[in-house]
Amino acid sequence: MNLNQKVIKLGIAGACGRMGRRIFELASQDKEFEVALALEKKGTPAIGRDIGKLKISSNQDGVFLVDVFIDFTTADAVEANLDYAAKYKKALVLGTTGLTDGQANKVFEVSRVVPVVFSPNFSIGVNTLFAILPEIAVRLGPDYGIEIVEAHHKAKKDSPSGTAKKLAQVLNEAVKKDIPTHSIRLGDIIGDHTVIFCGNSERIEIKHQAHSRDLFCLGALKAAKWVFGKPAGLYSMQDVLK
Repeated sequence: MNLNQKVIKLGIAGACGRMGRRIFELASQDKEFEVALALEKKGTPAIGRDIGKLKISSNQDGVFLVDVFIDFTTADAVEANLDYAAKYKKALVLGTTGLTDGQANKVFEVSRVVPVVFSPNFSIGVNTLFAILPEIAVRLGPDYGIEIVEAHHKAKKDSPSGTAKKLAQVLNEAVKKDIPTHSIRLGDIIGDHTVIFCGNSERIEIKHQAHSRDLFCLGALKAAKWVFGKPAGLYSMQDVLK
């Protein structure tokens, strides 16, 4: 880190969740971050407990203390978190999926006030697929059918996954036809996505498997470093990787 560079004060929503806890741990090991807020929803038993040098808090006004706020929670929690990011003019990294159209519109409205990196998936590999799959589909042409199969752990609430929806969207824009998507919810699968291109005599399968949630957490932290100091606007992980 450049000695003149400001340490980024980070706020983490859902600090006790699968993603939030790991983001906290990885950020705490990174000299470019100081975790200033570990947020959980009111009523969570962990409120008031120690996490690193902090206490877990339910006070959303604590967003005032941070430079960048990371939210990987639930669709139900997103609107309030957006309100506080906008209220205190804080950059936001948003990876929560399963948003309604109204919630997605609110993300857009808040991005007029603060910089928001919004992505259904913060993996570098998946974002590479978002970029290259449309070209593959166009090269193969209309004789090849395309379908998507995604698998996640049984506790995942949204189906299909946000990543599968984004894959279907970028492919639909390329070939101008709907892309069927199939979902599996079993065990503790972190995240598998397979795109199948099938012609009459051959089949191509492109598969991405997440071996650890670290790839999403590290991508989110990369986005947090990138978005710090950016002007208001709605950004994607594609922007971060450029």
